[in-house]
Amino acid sequence: MFFKLIRLKLFLISTILLISTSAFSSEKNITYMQILQDPNNLDLNLKYAQQQGKVGNFKQTISTLERLNMLYPDNVEIKLYLLSVLVQVDSPEKANTIIEDMKLRRDLSAEDLETLQEIEEELKDREPSLWNLTADVGFGATFSNNVNSVSKTRLKYDEDEIVSFTSPKHDRTESASIGITATRPIGEDSSLLLNFGHTTSNQYQEADDDFQSYGLTIGLDTTLGNQSLSPYIIMSKTDAQHDADSFSLMLGIGGFFTLGERNSFSYGYSYSDSKANENMADLTAEDTNAIGHSYTFGHDFILTPIISTSLSLGYSDSDAKVSAGNDYETYEIGLGLNFAFPWAYIAVSTSTSFNDYKVVDTSVDSTKLRSDYVNTTDIMITKAIGDIFPLIDPNRTLFINLSFEKTFSEANMLNYDYLADSFALSFSKALRLN
Repeated sequence: MFFKLIRLKLFLISTILLISTSAFSSEKNITYMQILQDPNNLDLNLKYAQQQGKVGNFKQTISTLERLNMLYPDNVEIKLYLLSVLVQVDSPEKANTIIEDMKLRRDLSAEDLETLQEIEEELKDREPSLWNLTADVGFGATFSNNVNSVSKTRLKYDEDEIVSFTSPKHDRTESASIGITATRPIGEDSSLLLNFGHTTSNQYQEADDDFQSYGLTIGLDTTLGNQSLSPYIIMSKTDAQHDADSFSLMLGIGGFFTLGERNSFSYGYSYSDSKANENMADLTAEDTNAIGHSYTFGHDFILTPIISTSLSLGYSDSDAKVSAGNDYETYEIGLGLNFAFPWAYIAVSTSTSFNDYKVVDTSVDSTKLRSDYVNTTDIMITKAIGDIFPLIDPNRTLFINLSFEKTFSEANMLNYDYLADSFALSFSKALRLN
């Protein structure tokens, strides 16, 4: 009965508290790297908690406020702000703990005490909502100057003969996607994630990228000691317009831990099973059915509150139904430089992969075992539309993403010697559904 009024009271308290943090009242982006650099800065952390709450990342908001509550145990406003978020995400256990702690204080005003009592009574009769639902919507276009990886000489081997590479080079692809994510807490330190996604893609000239795909992800986010662990299952189906349908199943686990305030390490393993159905348009689709294993390792380093670096190492092995030209091992190394400017996020990265094939592909060149390396460099810029047009996106949840990618491939077969550039423009938005 009083619950809407209670939420309004708590909202006003948290709003007044955040307005008072004048050092960061200009709506600048606060990054987690800045929090690690200055973990005791009250103004900075409150602003970060507010921004995370706006985009629906309540887990990060609660974590930040709980840490502030330990650092500033006498700050009533922090406790009330934390309580308002716990009420919003329907977390009665933690909310009741905060309430009992606050009721023991002697410096509470009569109004604050009355608010706590009203919340306590309401929570006793209220069924908590265990699930949080969000939707992610995106659309964009990619423009490529070599969509079919045409060789630099426009020649290729075909059954030991050199022929012309006649595939078109320039094309554009338009795509749209939507994802529905449901999360719920499991205990104090774990959460379950379910995500269903759908993507549609249309290529302008050719039809290789004309498809619709469907995906289901089931993941668990938990901790073990100082390790954050995330086992997952991903199932997907791709309906190609002019090719065989394909299916894939991936099982994996990712891990993450920090070392000090500047270093973080990540690692992961995945197993994949990819299959395709034969149809009249592609009688050899099943040849590429493959089992894959992949191992990754990463390191991130915070250089300054704005600049960070990343290093990634990877190894993967693919064994296909028809080995010729399809079985290979890949070794990869990647470097990145990230800039978390207040006005935009910019990431520059380069990666090089070395591919060693296991069996000669007689349909191309029976005298050589294929071996190549590919270097890819890309630049990505992400910006909230609300920073440019506040009236259109007042909560800064609509993002524009610009990226440029350049690929250089060098191989011992001229088929795979090519250069390719692409430019992508996309928009994305996250919506809270409950």
